[in-house]
Amino acid sequence: MPVVQIALYEGRTPDQKAAIAKAVTRAISETAGIPDSATTIIFQDVAKHDWAIGGVPASKQ
Repeated sequence: MPVVQIALYEGRTPDQKAAIAKAVTRAISETAGIPDSATTIIFQDVAKHDWAIGGVPASKQ
């Protein structure tokens, strides 16, 4: 049973997350032969001030 964790900047709509979940689930199913029902996806919404890239907060980039 695959568990996929996806961290994104906050602000994605439920429809966008549903589309991402569908695409990721389909990719796992097609490449690994795992039924869609076995894949779990967890979204984490992260504020830009809580995310840093190269030591710089994303809110400052």
